[in-house]
Amino acid sequence: MMDVGRHPKINLLAYSEVEDISGYIGNFKVKVRKKARYVDEVECTSCDDCVDVCPVVVPKEHQLGLASRKAIYIPFPQAVPASYIIDEENCLGFNPIACGKCAEKCDKNCIDYDAKDEIVEFDVGSIIVASGLDVYDPTEFDEYGYTRFENVLTSMELEILTGPGGVTKGKLIRPTDRKVPKSIGFIQCVGSRCESRGTAYCSNICCMNTIKDTLLLREYYHDIDCKVFYMDIRAFGKGFEDFYRRSKALGVEYIRGIPGDIREDPKTKNLILSVENTTGNGIEEYELDMVVLSVGMVPRKDSNSINKLLTLQTTSDGLLMEVHPKLTPIDAPTAGVFFAGCCEAPKDIKDSVTQASGAAARAASILSKDKVKIPALTATVDDDLCKSCGICVKVCPYSAITIDMKAKEPAKIIEAACKGCGTCASECKFDAISMKHYNDAQIIAQIDAILEENPEEKVLVFACNWCSYPGADLVGISRMQYPTSSRIIRIMCTGRLDEKFILHALKLGAPIVLMSGCHPADCHYINASLKAQLRIEKLWNKLERKGIRPERVQFEWISASEVGKFVKTMEELEEFRKSVTKKEIEETKKILSKSKK
Repeated sequence: MMDVGRHPKINLLAYSEVEDISGYIGNFKVKVRKKARYVDEVECTSCDDCVDVCPVVVPKEHQLGLASRKAIYIPFPQAVPASYIIDEENCLGFNPIACGKCAEKCDKNCIDYDAKDEIVEFDVGSIIVASGLDVYDPTEFDEYGYTRFENVLTSMELEILTGPGGVTKGKLIRPTDRKVPKSIGFIQCVGSRCESRGTAYCSNICCMNTIKDTLLLREYYHDIDCKVFYMDIRAFGKGFEDFYRRSKALGVEYIRGIPGDIREDPKTKNLILSVENTTGNGIEEYELDMVVLSVGMVPRKDSNSINKLLTLQTTSDGLLMEVHPKLTPIDAPTAGVFFAGCCEAPKDIKDSVTQASGAAARAASILSKDKVKIPALTATVDDDLCKSCGICVKVCPYSAITIDMKAKEPAKIIEAACKGCGTCASECKFDAISMKHYNDAQIIAQIDAILEENPEEKVLVFACNWCSYPGADLVGISRMQYPTSSRIIRIMCTGRLDEKFILHALKLGAPIVLMSGCHPADCHYINASLKAQLRIEKLWNKLERKGIRPERVQFEWISASEVGKFVKTMEELEEFRKSVTKKEIEETKKILSKSKK
C-alpha cells in the first residue's frame, strides 16, 4: 500500500466511491465521489493528539467490534494515506457544535468540519474490477450459538485475537475468562456448500486457513488440543497436502463430521458438541473451551451497483461472470473491463495475485495501442428507417446504442462497445438495424434454400455460434448419430432470431422450428438469450391465437458440451415432426398468407 501511495503514476483515491461510468473500451468516463475526511490528509502527521481528547468511543470495524476506536481515527494500521478521518455519524463536533475538542487540540489546523464531498471526473482506457467478496455472517446458524455463546467465534475473529496488531497483541484468550483455552474446535464449511443457508459453492480458502490456524496454535501453545470437524478437506494447491500432513503430525485431530448443535455448560462456559463421526460410524460428544466457525465468502451486498455501472453478468451464485472460463478467464463481457481477485470467484492470495497480474497485463495491452480491433459483426442503423423509438437502446446488453428521442435523431451505434449479438436488430419494428454478415436477407436466403424441396421432411434449427452450433459440431466429430432431417442455420446469438424468420419458415412449409442457444447463465452476450426467450413466448401466444400449434416452435438451452442432449433433442423433434401432417402444414400456410405483415 505504501508503494502504491508513493508511486508517481498512481493516483490513489481513498475513501471514495464510484458514482457513474460511461463510454467504452479506450474511452471510459468515470465519476467518483471523494468523500469528505474532515481532516487535511496532506497536513496531518498522525500525531494522535486529537484521539486523546476525543470523548466518543465506538466499536472498531476493522477488528469486528472486538476493539474500540474514537470518532476521529485511522481506519486500519498502515492505511494510505496515513492520516486521520472523522466519523461524521458519531462525531459531536458537527452542527450543532457540541464538542470540537479535536479541532482545538490540532496545532496544524488540519480539521475542517465544513469540508464537503468532492466530485472527481477523469477518462480511462480500461477498468479493473477488484471489489472482492464479503465474509459470511453465521448468525443464522443458531444451532452453533454464535450470538448466544461468547466462546463461539468466527475464523476472522480468531485472526484478530491471534494477530500481533489485535486486541490482545497476539495472545490467544477465551472471551469469558480471559484465559488461554486448553481445547479448541474448528467447524468447517459454515456458510459454504449449503443450499439452504449461505452459498452452495466451496469458498476455497477455509480449509487451508483452518490448517494454518491449527499449526500456529500448536507451535505457540504446545499443550492446546485442536480438533477439526469437516466434510472434506480440500487441500488441492501446491504444497497444501504437505501443510495438511504437518498439522496432523503435530497432533491436530481431524473428525469427519459436522456437529449438529452446540450446548454450553452454564458453570464452566465450556461448549459441548454432538457430532456423527462418519469415519467411525457413531455419535460422539466433545467438550471444548472454544469453538471457531470457519466461515466462507459471499457476494458483496452492494455488488448490483457495480454490475449496473459496467453492465456485468453474474452466475447463479452471484459471482461475476467472465467471457469464457478457460480462454478468457480475466475479461468481463464489457470490452476493456477485467477482473482481479475474489469478485470473480473465491481464491487465495496466490491466485488473486496471479489474476491481478494478468488483469494488469490485459489492461496495459489496451493502453499501449492507439486503436483496438473489433470483430466485423457490429450493427448498423439506416437513418431513413429509424423512428427514434428507443427500443434498441433498452434491449442492448452492452449499452452500445445512443439516441436522442426528444430531437428525433436516429440511433447511433458505438462500434467499440457493440458485440454483434443482434438483439437490437430483432427487436426493431421498422427494420432500421442490420447486422454485418448476419443480415435479414442472408438468413432468409438460407431458410429459402433449406425449405425449397420437401420442406415437410425437415426440421429447421437456429443454433447460436458459441454453444449450440459447436455442440452440433462436436456430435459429428464424436461420430454420434442424429436424424438427418435436421437443417442447422448458425446465428451469433439466439438474440438475433427475429420472429419473422420463424414465421417465414412456417409459411414455406416447415413442420417444426427449433431455436437453440446458451444457457442463460452462460450467455456470451450477458442477457441476450433471455430477451430471445421472451420474444419466443410472445410468438407462442400469437401462434395460438391464429390457430397454429405453438409446439411447432421449440426452444432449448444446449451448451457446447451437451452432445447427448443435442442428439436426444433432435431425435425427439424428429418424432414430433412425423406427427405434423401435410394438411396441418397447408392450413398453416394459408393462415400466415392471409395475415398482415
